Amino acid sequence: MTDIHTLERLLRRLRLTRIATEWHSQEKRTLAEGWTPSRYLLSLCSEEATHRESERLRRYIKDARLPVGKTLAEYDFGQVPELNAAQVRQLCETTDWVDSGENVLLFGASGLGKSHLAAAIVDGVVSQGYRVRFYSAGELLQELRKARSLLRLNEMLLKLDRYRVIVIDDLGYVKRDNAETGVLFELIAHRYERGSLIITSNHPFSTWGSIFVDETMAVAAADRLIHHGYIFEVTGESYRKKTSKAVTQQSAKK
Repeated sequence: MTDIHTLERLLRRLRLTRIATEWHSQEKRTLAEGWTPSRYLLSLCSEEATHRESERLRRYIKDARLPVGKTLAEYDFGQVPELNAAQVRQLCETTDWVDSGENVLLFGASGLGKSHLAAAIVDGVVSQGYRVRFYSAGELLQELRKARSLLRLNEMLLKLDRYRVIVIDDLGYVKRDNAETGVLFELIAHRYERGSLIITSNHPFSTWGSIFVDETMAVAAADRLIHHGYIFEVTGESYRKKTSKAVTQQSAKK
């Protein structure tokens, strides 16, 4: 076996896949331009690091399961003039709040883009190298209930810790059920000051009694979320209603 074949096998064995594909072309350039050995090695290592970072980001984006097309650029702040757009943009572009385990709470009627805003915020966070996960409330609570029934709830909560931000979307649609609200409280309590939550709901805290069966539990959950939280009230006319009106008006003109 030649030295070249041995080198290529070792590079793949060491999982230096980018160097394995680039070393030969870089060697030619090194000889042609008179690079020093250290510059040649630096160039190869830089290629490997860039490739790994790109692959890591690709995996994180796939694992986040974000809804398609829900970026900040696609959100029309003009439809919700009372919303603090600057603060939302700051949450997308910075990660201090994530490092501190702070929460984002988006309240408002259906059809105002709360889910869009939640997705846009975590899209910004994942692009900065953080692991995130977007869940519908029903999906997440079903998984937590199943874990509890298998006596593995704590194990699942620990696994969820790998996500620096978890979105719980449409919490207001969770049915009033002891088992579901119980595991929801467990999640909120577990992540308190440890990891960030983004929650969207059509129920403000004042009506969380309709989500949690136990009023004491509702107060305790709200207290933990508010303590380190940004609260946004999204008000205005539903996007879907506006779209429906526009379609109806266009049809009437024909």
